[in-house]
Amino acid sequence: MPRAFCTAKMCDFGPHFEILQAGGFEVATVPADVDLRKEPHRVVEQVQGYEAVIAGAEPFTREVLEQLPDLKVISRYGVGYDAVDLEACDDLGKVVTITPGVNHHSVAEQAFTLIMGIARLSRSQDQAVRAGQWEWHLTPRVWGSTIGIMGLGRIGQAMATRAIGMGMTVLAYDPFPNQAFADEHQIKLVDLNELLEQSDYVTLHLPVTPETRDIINRDTLAKMKSSSVLINTARGGLVDEEALIEALESGHLRAAGLDVYKKEPLPVDSPLIKLENVLLSCHTGGLDRESHRDAYAMAAQNIVRLYQGDWPEECVVNLKNTTDWKWSK
Repeated sequence: MPRAFCTAKMCDFGPHFEILQAGGFEVATVPADVDLRKEPHRVVEQVQGYEAVIAGAEPFTREVLEQLPDLKVISRYGVGYDAVDLEACDDLGKVVTITPGVNHHSVAEQAFTLIMGIARLSRSQDQAVRAGQWEWHLTPRVWGSTIGIMGLGRIGQAMATRAIGMGMTVLAYDPFPNQAFADEHQIKLVDLNELLEQSDYVTLHLPVTPETRDIINRDTLAKMKSSSVLINTARGGLVDEEALIEALESGHLRAAGLDVYKKEPLPVDSPLIKLENVLLSCHTGGLDRESHRDAYAMAAQNIVRLYQGDWPEECVVNLKNTTDWKWSK
């Protein structure tokens, strides 16, 4: 009987158990007292002997993968896969899948939560009331402002429709934009410089690639409007955090709302924690009940489909030139 392991957080409930078991798998989950994001050196120990894994954000490096000869499939819970060495997976014949189309509404809601939390000073207002203080501050209205969406995929599109509903002017930058969607919703497609120069809010919805890593850096931050706001619910690798801290400390940026970071969990000694003009959350953008259910279900289905000889092309992110991959039993 093939064996599947779930390393992702909150994996102790959901439809994946039934899907995998119905597909013929024995299923196990990471112990509650083990956090592989904080203890990545334990990935090999936990996954050893399993043919498939529903993976969270823990690293699957070449060194780790080479020590897991039985592992055939890494089925990522979510759409990001920067923690997985795809080149090593190609070399070792291991399939990597993701779960597209299940959490875009959740991420967009988180991004808008950060925007509104910053716009209405939710953090400082909450702290003031709890301290017995009663404070008033005038802040710019969100309605009528301009938002720049970097990445107009599923999440960017979900963000755009919400922004339109909030009366915002929507600009978008995407190397391969959906022109039909932009035309339908009267979204202005612009180059990166124009988006940075004109946007009151810049929200990131790009994958991390060699072209996009640290796309928000000293040069691009300098092009952003004075007193604008940066929102990142995508990946920490998109932002040069040192440069961002400088822009926040200098006042060039009014604020930042961050759900993702270069290193996760965010170290408690990070300067970001000490900044009053930063609103933080712990990489929960894709987590609501519906997204949790659907992502785990699709991750399990991807494993079962591969085991049964199917190839979920829309979910596989590597082995692009492979046409004869088979689950060796």
